[in-house]
Amino acid sequence: MAADLSSRIALVTGASRGIGYATARALARAGAHIIAVARTQGGLEELDDDIRKDGGTATLVPLDMTDLDGIARLGAALNERHGKLDILVGNAGLAGTSSPLGHTDPKFWDNVMAVNVTANFQLIRCMEPLLRQSDAGRAVFLTSGIAHQANAYMGPYAASKAALDALVRVWAHETATTPIRVNLFSPGPIRTRMRATVMPGEDPMTLDTPEQVAEFIVPMCAPSWMESGKLYDYRTKTIMTFRLPA
Repeated sequence: MAADLSSRIALVTGASRGIGYATARALARAGAHIIAVARTQGGLEELDDDIRKDGGTATLVPLDMTDLDGIARLGAALNERHGKLDILVGNAGLAGTSSPLGHTDPKFWDNVMAVNVTANFQLIRCMEPLLRQSDAGRAVFLTSGIAHQANAYMGPYAASKAALDALVRVWAHETATTPIRVNLFSPGPIRTRMRATVMPGEDPMTLDTPEQVAEFIVPMCAPSWMESGKLYDYRTKTIMTFRLPA
């Protein structure tokens, strides 16, 4: 049965392309009003056009995820306009180029950490009060198997995703006795621009599309999804359990 997200407010970061774009559109088709966040104005406008064609609605928020004050202002604006947030999808991420750790520029390291970790920390800080105002707040953060595989030449990305995993698991522990459900989603190799940048020699037609992935994320955003502190692995279609307090 398709998820019914009518009257629910969903914030999606990195919504201008790839998995974020597809997820925002899928959530809108399920009835949610989308708060679409991304740096690229043109991509957000294309998303808005597609959502409107599908009969949905969206609010476009051009915002660099390293702008922590901007994230705080967004939280305040959502509180003033909606008084709640039902769904948070932390999708925005930065992979960058492959390089040995010894050749990694500290500025590049800082930027990857800022987007993949610190921005999500700020999202949690600023959006948790709004999620608590929902009858069934749901949060899904996109991670990567690289966090634990520790692939060579992917140090900043692997470390940032490992940190994100820990951050989300901590938050799941902290909200275990509330109606909020917090989970991780690992898509694996998907036909996105980021993947093409990291793996330029790979045939993209051998990979699943962002639209296929989005269909598995949407149910995790529904009030009927009761699991928390889990990692859903798209490639194997299995759920890993993190131990939560009794």
